[in-house]
Amino acid sequence: MTDCGCEKARQDLEEYLRDEVCKTEHSDIKEHLATCDACRDEALVARTLTDVVARACRETAPEELKNLVLARLRDAQAAH
Repeated sequence: MTDCGCEKARQDLEEYLRDEVCKTEHSDIKEHLATCDACRDEALVARTLTDVVARACRETAPEELKNLVLARLRDAQAAH
């Protein structure tokens, strides 16, 4: 294994976090993140953001809110 460096780690970070890189690249990026605070911080932010977005996509709005939004959309369409 060889440390791939900041440029390569950041270039492939999204694919790395989704396990879409080959084993060799995965190992190299993992090694780099273990030794580079800046890239590790960037990876933490990216992983946290991805997790929050995924969690938000699983949530559903309350029925009352859905009805309110739809009513306002209908009102706006009727006004035009």
